[in-house]
Amino acid sequence: MTEDALTPTETVQHFYDAIAEDYAHLFRDELAAMPLERAILTAYAELVGRDGEVADLGCGPGRVTAYLASLGLKVFGLDLSAAMLAVARRENPALRFEQGSMLDLDIPDGHLAGVVSFYSSIHTPTDRLPALFEEYARVLAPGGHLLLAFQAGDAPRRLDQPFGRPVSLDFLRRRPEHMTDLLAEAGFTLHSRTVREPDPERATETTPQAFLIARRNTGTEH
Repeated sequence: MTEDALTPTETVQHFYDAIAEDYAHLFRDELAAMPLERAILTAYAELVGRDGEVADLGCGPGRVTAYLASLGLKVFGLDLSAAMLAVARRENPALRFEQGSMLDLDIPDGHLAGVVSFYSSIHTPTDRLPALFEEYARVLAPGGHLLLAFQAGDAPRRLDQPFGRPVSLDFLRRRPEHMTDLLAEAGFTLHSRTVREPDPERATETTPQAFLIARRNTGTEH
């Protein structure tokens, strides 16, 4: 089956299945060189606390899942890609990883204390973002926290044949203000917004990086 015959979800899954081992190797120690990202994840972990469960949605090879677990969170990872999950399970055998779609989570209403979407919404078509954020809100308990990371900007970036693999995929950039508005419509209140400039030492970064932490409304907000 050609890429043109795949659904958008199947295209994302096919892309990451093809590059999983290369991707995991290239970015294995990425967080060690990213102090701001580590600080944001640490602050998020303190906001969520250790009592409830946290889902790292679109976890890939599990590096963020593992870092959050090292901070004491009860966290599991979920991803579309079976190949990415195989890497995550191999490298983090003590953690739980599940296969599934962020748009259709097999999680009860209000079950989670936290949802992490670390660069995992960047392949969701813009017209599906409201449904995605509504699903995040559904699984979060009132007062629970969402961490959303994405590349800031307007023009998408297309990757063709990364690592020499015969696949391609669009990486969608978003405006933080627009994402904040969509989160508000889905029942979130913004807690913090951080945007850093691209790191000139990172060849893969060409745009600012945005990090939003938002709180699921309790129903008493006006």
